[in-house]
Formats: sequence, structure tokens, C-alpha cells
Amino acid sequence: MSSILVTGGAGFLGSHLCERLLAEGHEVVCVDNLYTGQKRNIAHLLANPYFEFIRHDITFPLYLEVDEIYNMACPASPVHYQFDPVQTLKTSVHGAINVLGLAKRIKAKVLQASTSEVYGDPEEHPQTEAYWGKVNPIGTRSCYDEGKRCAETLFFDYHRQHNVEIRVARIFNTYGPRMQENDGRVVSNFIIQALKGEDITLYGDGNQTRSFCYVDDLIRGLISLMNMPNGTTGPVNLGNPFEFTIRQLAERVIELTGSRSGVKFLPLPQDDPRQRKPSIELARKLFDWQPTLQLDYGLGETIAYFEMVLRKGQT
Repeated sequence: MSSILVTGGAGFLGSHLCERLLAEGHEVVCVDNLYTGQKRNIAHLLANPYFEFIRHDITFPLYLEVDEIYNMACPASPVHYQFDPVQTLKTSVHGAINVLGLAKRIKAKVLQASTSEVYGDPEEHPQTEAYWGKVNPIGTRSCYDEGKRCAETLFFDYHRQHNVEIRVARIFNTYGPRMQENDGRVVSNFIIQALKGEDITLYGDGNQTRSFCYVDDLIRGLISLMNMPNGTTGPVNLGNPFEFTIRQLAERVIELTGSRSGVKFLPLPQDDPRQRKPSIELARKLFDWQPTLQLDYGLGETIAYFEMVLRKGQT
């Protein structure tokens, strides 16, 4: 049994990670300030004697004794990270400094949940870990994009300067149960609109492409990366290389929900990437990882979750 800290552990990805780590027999400390995380995501874990929840903002130092740290804390959808961009940047940068300082003091291994947004609006397709990206440093998305890029810099500097054992995962679009219904992400938006019979909102012409990974596959990849032998720092892309247009996703959601929703086109937001597709050859090579769960399965599970949320009147 290891003692494992998960920052942002009440969020969408963090709560699934806590659940999986407990199932593997570990002791889990979940830290979250509940800015975008929700207690309902971890309510079923609170009775477990090996699970502890601490309400704390990681922009302030924290003092714990653990063996491993997963740094998952940061608003990840444009609606949330653009609401308070200064706090978003603080969470990425100050949060990374505090988590790395803790890892340095207690000699813990630490994983940074980075993002495909470090590639910006890419000129290379698919995106490999060697690509440096094309990011607008002063745009409305920059608080998140540049915050995550700076966090990666801090992780590698702590590794080189202080010998902190790090892992960096670049997470591509992930979906599944426990997404927030008002987070503005395309999967949750489409499903909620379809279930309510509202028009599906497509930005631009709908021909921009994305690659979506179901949450169970992603969590398996994070744990596999953390469990690699020392010296395997990354960064490593984790995502689904199967690419399709946003319009195709909307049509599939309408079909799976049996909705009569139409489609409404709106202007494309600033700096919204036209293409996003990971190269996962490094993950395949290092720890034999690739997604195994198909889009229809994942959408079915996510639709069932949001149907439950709507029945409970939580939207």
C-alpha cells in the first residue's frame, strides 16, 4: 500500500483517479478547494477508511507525508478557466511550485497533469511530444495554455536542479461521467442540449477536428506512467488518436440520444484550435498503452450519467 496525494481530487478526472487508486489498495488523500470540483464526485468514497478529503487551495503551501503525488488541480474548461484567469494562472504556477516543494521535502514521486493545450493551434499534425507548439501568449486562453507550459518548465527544473522524480502527462480531450454539465466542453454541451431537445451549438463550420478519450482509458494511462521506473519523466501524450469533426460528434450524440435537436452555428472563439490529435507512439513504446474503449461505449456511459443528473434536477 502506498500513500498517494491527488490534488484536484474532487474534479472530473481526479475523482476517477482517487476511485481507481483505492481499488488498487492504496491510501488516498484528496485535496480540492471545490472551485470546480464537487463533493458529489467523491461522496461514495468518504466512508472508505483509506480515503481522506482535505479542502485546500494549492496556491498555498500544504504539508503532508505521502509516497506519490498526482497534481490534477486546475480548472480545465474554457468557461471555468476564463472566469478568473489570474487565479487559473496562479493554480498552474503557484500550485506547481507548492506541489514540487512538497515532493522535494518528502522525496515523493510527482505527476503533473499537463494538457494538449500546450501545443496551442498546432502546425504539426498529429502532435508529438517533440513539438514545441504555437500558442498565443496574450489571448483569452493563455491563462490556461501558458500556465500549463510554465508548470511543465517548473517540473523539469525541479527535476534537474533538485532531483525530484517527476512524470509529465499531456492529456488530450477526455470525457465521461462526472463531467460538469455547465463546463462548456463540447461533449457535455452536446449531450445536455440533445437530452433537453435544444439546438446543438456548433462553433465555426463544425469541421474542426478533435480526438476524444474515455476517462477509464485515460486514468489507466496516468497510473501506468506513474508506475514507470525512475528516470521516465515524459512528457507523454495520453489521448485517443481516432480523429473526427465536431459536426460528426454532434450527429452521433443526436443519434444515440434519439433527440430531435437541430444544429445552430456560432462564431469560432478566439484561438480555438482547428485540429487536435495526439501521437501516442511514446506511450505505446514505454508502457504499452493505447485507448481500448470505443466512442459509442463512452458516449453511452456519459449520456446515462447526464440523464441521471437531469432527473435529479441538478442542472
